[in-house]
Amino acid sequence: MASTDTEGSALTAGDTSSPASSKEPVNEQVIANLYAAMRTELNRIYSKITELEMEVSEHTLVINAIQPLDPSRRCYRMIGGVLVERTIKEVLPAVQRNKEGLEEVIARLNETLEKKKKEIAQFESKYKIRIRKPDQEDKDDGGRKEGSAQGVLVGPAGASD
Repeated sequence: MASTDTEGSALTAGDTSSPASSKEPVNEQVIANLYAAMRTELNRIYSKITELEMEVSEHTLVINAIQPLDPSRRCYRMIGGVLVERTIKEVLPAVQRNKEGLEEVIARLNETLEKKKKEIAQFESKYKIRIRKPDQEDKDDGGRKEGSAQGVLVGPAGASD
């Protein structure tokens, strides 16, 4: 019985997070929630890319600082929260490998970002989603009747009701 509960919760989590599930969204609120989740994921990807780019920048600064120095000179490196003493000859290649690894991750995240942007654009066109600007709320509501909605109208990404 416990395994059934685990499987059921996994299915539920998969259905709510994926806008491409077999069920079509039922109403505008569900569509708006899916769209907001997609935008949140896009923002997380942007944040992660920015964070990793800052780390690459720090790695570059370290590499530029220690490269011209004597390779037998002592230096200190933080590994897992522990400061260890090494030589520049040992540390420099490791820092360069870390930087290259970060750059590869950034490249993959950029690919994911582009896919997510396309997915959001398709979702917007499929459901005729328009972004409501805070200063346009009065202008948009003025000439329309309540029952003549043309699509889903979503507020700014950071707005909370």
